[in-house]
Amino acid sequence: MNSWGETFQTFGIIAAELVALFLAISFLVALFNRRVGAKRIQGWLGGGPVVGPLKGVALGALTPFCSCSTLPMLAGMFKAGVPFVTAASFLVASPLLNPIILTAVAVIFSLPVMLGYAAVAFVGSLLIAASWNALGLERFVKRVRVEGEKAEEPWQGLRAEMPGAWRSARSDFRPLVLPLLVGVSIGAFIYGAVPESFLTGFAGPDNPAAIPVAALIGIPLYIRTEAALPIGLALSEAGMGIGAVFALIIGGAGASIPEVSMLTAIFKPRLVATFVASILLMAIAGGFIIPLFA
Repeated sequence: MNSWGETFQTFGIIAAELVALFLAISFLVALFNRRVGAKRIQGWLGGGPVVGPLKGVALGALTPFCSCSTLPMLAGMFKAGVPFVTAASFLVASPLLNPIILTAVAVIFSLPVMLGYAAVAFVGSLLIAASWNALGLERFVKRVRVEGEKAEEPWQGLRAEMPGAWRSARSDFRPLVLPLLVGVSIGAFIYGAVPESFLTGFAGPDNPAAIPVAALIGIPLYIRTEAALPIGLALSEAGMGIGAVFALIIGGAGASIPEVSMLTAIFKPRLVATFVASILLMAIAGGFIIPLFA
């Protein structure tokens, strides 16, 4: 168990990191949307219910964001009129599937385990996006102003566009301040209160429910996948099965409490709950599938 001093330090570091990341990414996304234009972005990321999600996963794989850092990009996609199914696949894939993570899994665990993890993250992202789209869950996205709804003004040059991009970033961030602080507070408390022995005790190899328990434990945690992998190796060496380790990693990296709290500014409650349930199912499935590759 970590000391409360370490817990408060963790809160401050995570909160500062997320604020800086959100504002920086929102600023860059706003500039990108203005420079490229909503219609061109829609064209690039369009393609229907099959090609669109593949583009979303590909974009997620190329953007090594943590789960919370995907949100400004997600908001920018909705503003640009990107199809819901494409944005959904990006939301799921971005924190879980990128070359940095895949390389780390191969080095820390093994190449076959990396292939199993990649297959779970890739197929899981596509299935989640397709199922959300088939269920018509787009209606549970809160109203987002689409830039294409009005005539686009010509690009005025980087220096002239920067103040508007900064105002857009602050405007996007304002409704997320309270959810972010609440989510980070809960995540930091869990970080301080949950000892490693608890994780290995409840999700050890002797527990037949180890994988679903690890997935449930992982959801409230805020862990970047890159940082979670060495932790996962330590837990594996402490007695946690590899399936439970990856269930914990996928759950924690894919749907942390800070991310879920911030998603409430973009998604209505039913879609937020569906998102959490989808990541939980993906984490459990990954926990059973990935060990088959070991």
